[in-house]
Amino acid sequence: MRVGVLTGGGDCPGLNAVIRAIVRKGAKQYGYEFVGFRDGWRGPLDGVTSELDVAQVRGILPRGGTILGSSRTNPFAVEGGVEQIKSNLASLGVDALIAIGGEDTLGVATKLHDLGVKVVGVPKTIDNDLSATDFTFGFDTAVNIAMEAIDRLHTTAESHHRVLVVEVMGRHAGWIALHAGLAGGANVVLIPEQPFDIGKVCQLVEDRFKTQYAPIIVVSEGAVPVDGGDMTLTSGQTDAFGHVRLGGIGDRLASEIEHRTGKESRAVVLGHVQRGGTPTAFDRWLATRFGLHAIEAVHDGDFGKMMALRGANIERVPLIEGTGKLKLVKPEEYAEAEVFFG
Repeated sequence: MRVGVLTGGGDCPGLNAVIRAIVRKGAKQYGYEFVGFRDGWRGPLDGVTSELDVAQVRGILPRGGTILGSSRTNPFAVEGGVEQIKSNLASLGVDALIAIGGEDTLGVATKLHDLGVKVVGVPKTIDNDLSATDFTFGFDTAVNIAMEAIDRLHTTAESHHRVLVVEVMGRHAGWIALHAGLAGGANVVLIPEQPFDIGKVCQLVEDRFKTQYAPIIVVSEGAVPVDGGDMTLTSGQTDAFGHVRLGGIGDRLASEIEHRTGKESRAVVLGHVQRGGTPTAFDRWLATRFGLHAIEAVHDGDFGKMMALRGANIERVPLIEGTGKLKLVKPEEYAEAEVFFG
């Protein structure tokens, strides 16, 4: 059997660990051959491939990013895209495809499976917002990077008696902000699921200064105020899946806090630093297990499935369960962090 592998969407720590596990197990136990598709769905769409065998995956376990490259290509936004993918898979002798990605990448995989393409999915996103799986790899690394930044910023905030607003990733789900903020001892955490009252935020800032300590505020890029304001955009452009670029809520918040309280405020935007570099031990472990189980699903002919972490077990669930709706922070989970606000 010849198996194609692709990585789509934003890069993420742990992608190479998945690729390595798929190839190592597939070649050793099943004698499979592999084709690496370059740059997400652009690979099978345009027939752009790279060699992928045991030699290519040696030494990639600790490396961040993806040796296959990635993109946000959407074949369903291209006229005749599906037929083109089917034709290229057939001409390359690819019997099955493993797609590693987040909501958009696996959404395409779901549609292709419904149209007869043999696909298995592996969930990937630092946002941890895919349903059906307890965690996605890349999330733990992102949280640890954000937590370390918050730890370092505490001393600067206290030394200069200023407010520091730390903007982290999280378009619709505030998992990174919640986990990193709680672990890093943030005084306020603002997430997309819970619109914030700027007046209350400023009061918490004032309360913090009364204790002779300076506040650290962690905010998701997609957080919005209760007065009906929109998410802060860096531009009006959208990608192939219709997503606008977010960013700027940190600067906007810091400016408003300084204006209302008179306290010097600065924004720190972590941006792509959160998903770069070497993955944590947990993400290597989870990504490796996802890869091992994905190639096993291919061997079993169990297509249209996504790997999911349930407790300590890896289970197969229908792709639609992972992409049908986002996994969001619940009010009771947010309430745990609110105990430490102010």
